[in-house]
Amino acid sequence: MYLLVLVYIIYHVHSTPQQTNYQGPQYRYEATPIPILRSEVDTDFSDGYSFSFETGNEITREEVSEWKTGGRDQESATVVRGFYSYRDPEGNPVAVSYKADENGFVAEGTHLPTPHPLPAAIVASLARNAADEARLSEEERALINTGKYVVY
Repeated sequence: MYLLVLVYIIYHVHSTPQQTNYQGPQYRYEATPIPILRSEVDTDFSDGYSFSFETGNEITREEVSEWKTGGRDQESATVVRGFYSYRDPEGNPVAVSYKADENGFVAEGTHLPTPHPLPAAIVASLARNAADEARLSEEERALINTGKYVVY
């Protein structure tokens, strides 16, 4: 009997409707819209594309795409060149120019780090390695390309 009453109470508690009118906190963020001062788009995609824009908060972007050889239907590569600039949080101007082609993406800018020059010993070692590899026969090169350790 107690078991039946306990089952009835558990059933009754779990079958009562749940409150579904909970509304979470309402957040509102309003920012002043930044005007677009200039916007140009070339919609003729047969020989690439180009676009540029400038905003009221000193953001500028330009990008041009072109087919390196042939055309869209032939064996060709796309080359993209572009530029963008803005002001960083400290107010310093930042400008980046870039190029992307079959060799990869290359960005240039005064704020980007530059690699240190290679030490003379490393340059000499690379030259010696290249000279040693040039003296190898085709079968020796094939053996080295297998990944096996070979001593000559």
